[in-house]
Amino acid sequence: MMKTYVLYNNKSNNGKGGGTARKVGDIWKDKDLVFVDVFSIDDYKEFFSKLQPDDEICICGGDGTLNHFVNDANDAGFDNSKKVYFYPTGTGNDFFNDLGKTAEDGPVEINKYIVNLPTVKVNGVKRLFVNGIGYGIDGYCCEEGDRQRSSDITKEINYTSIAIQGLLFHYKPTNAEITVDGVTHKYEKVWLAPTMNGRFYGGGMMATQFSE
Repeated sequence: MMKTYVLYNNKSNNGKGGGTARKVGDIWKDKDLVFVDVFSIDDYKEFFSKLQPDDEICICGGDGTLNHFVNDANDAGFDNSKKVYFYPTGTGNDFFNDLGKTAEDGPVEINKYIVNLPTVKVNGVKRLFVNGIGYGIDGYCCEEGDRQRSSDITKEINYTSIAIQGLLFHYKPTNAEITVDGVTHKYEKVWLAPTMNGRFYGGGMMATQFSE
């Protein structure tokens, strides 16, 4: 019998993600669901090798969980032949918002959204990204949010407050060289320099728009 492996991130949404992921069972009552904590998977290549041809995957988490999955799957040689769904249990859920969906819509198949993704290289390490990459104070906010969460998983992370504190006291703008279509531009005192694949980041901030 076909199984649907629900890969959930218990740390998403300030430690509430695992409980929220259980709602998938209320939505998919006719499926044989197997709930798996993403942090229990040490080897994705081994995990994928044990799946049957008709098995499915449903990722439950936030944007960070999805981003980690596409990179782990890519490193493991996942060929995107199995159906992959996503159900938002994170804080910002910008990817789902970009699809025009909410949690009430239930899990959405995302195979077409996780292929041919752009890459970013930082300190010699290349990574795929789904929504966007932020250089500047947004990166500072993510780093500070992770630092606060590492000390207390149940702590409510307020990125607006972190951004305000950064603007007033902690983050210092820097100079930047940005190359677009082979043309390099130089800027001074840069606060923010995002590179976007989707439209939203930061919990609903629209940094760009789709072009026809």
